[in-house]
Amino acid sequence: MKAVVLRAPGGLNRLELRDLPDPGQPGLGQIRVAIHANSLNFHDLLVANGSIPTADGRVLMSDGAGVVEAVGEGVTEFAVGESVVSGFFPQWQDGQAFDDVGNFWRTPGDGIDGYATEYVVRPAHYFTHAPVCWRHSEGATITTAGLTAWRALVVEGGIKAGDSVLLLGTGGVSIAALQIARVMGARVIVTSSSDKKLERARALGATDVINYRTSPNWGGEVLALTKGRGVDHVVEVGGPGTLGQSLQAVRVGGNVALIGVLTGRGGEVPTSLLMAKQARLQGLVVGSRRQQQEYVAALEQNNLRPVIDCSYPLERLSDAFKLQESGSHFGKIVVEW
Repeated sequence: MKAVVLRAPGGLNRLELRDLPDPGQPGLGQIRVAIHANSLNFHDLLVANGSIPTADGRVLMSDGAGVVEAVGEGVTEFAVGESVVSGFFPQWQDGQAFDDVGNFWRTPGDGIDGYATEYVVRPAHYFTHAPVCWRHSEGATITTAGLTAWRALVVEGGIKAGDSVLLLGTGGVSIAALQIARVMGARVIVTSSSDKKLERARALGATDVINYRTSPNWGGEVLALTKGRGVDHVVEVGGPGTLGQSLQAVRVGGNVALIGVLTGRGGEVPTSLLMAKQARLQGLVVGSRRQQQEYVAALEQNNLRPVIDCSYPLERLSDAFKLQESGSHFGKIVVEW
């Protein structure tokens, strides 16, 4: 079977399409899945370019979607022919985050082999059902970006109708969060350096948009738009380079979900401003299997579908990563076969 693996020490020129042994038939509690799509995330890029070290020959990609081909003894949740999507933390079934999800040692495409491959045999709890009648490329966007947005706004943020939300950029998490927030009846403010992308965000339901190139004090712009109050929720994808502005933009007692580090892994936290705002700053990484199941149910109920910018074949995964590096995409980039 075909799979894309990474040769140590990493780098986009070190991705290889290889023939690997077929994984065979499922055993007790396992399912065999024909994978048909992956979606790209920042974490996948960091593994691929060598920023996050992984084993030589690692099969890449955390997000996989496909069809169940066989079920092992004892499996009752899935049936042959059903569409499924992988989980980011297969060991996190339900409840609060715990020690075992404080790193990526069991995350597919990082600590274990991922889903840039034609077939896998895994424990059944590594997957959930995908939304009914979704394309596999759509389903693959759920695992990381979609679930992160869902957890930030719904599970942890408790978003409700009439709330206001600030989203940074127009990548996969932010666009999923825009869709979720609009369905929940919230006002959404989106930032970007591209006026073209901001117009696309408006078309998806963004109430207000800010070009952070022409308005570098975008936190103050958010305060002006909210008549000095600030927003209830910030989905913070930038990290240290944007956190100060995000804290300026959030209301007193509001929520800042720190879900990305696009501007760097470490930096200064404006602690006095955080204290003055009495805001909750929470770091979070994706979510549990139960949360993913609830997100899938919400997607089906509200007929929400992801925004996919571009699709590549599996053998061009390195080209897909190069597009991701450029930052020119809007929404998700996928590979499918």
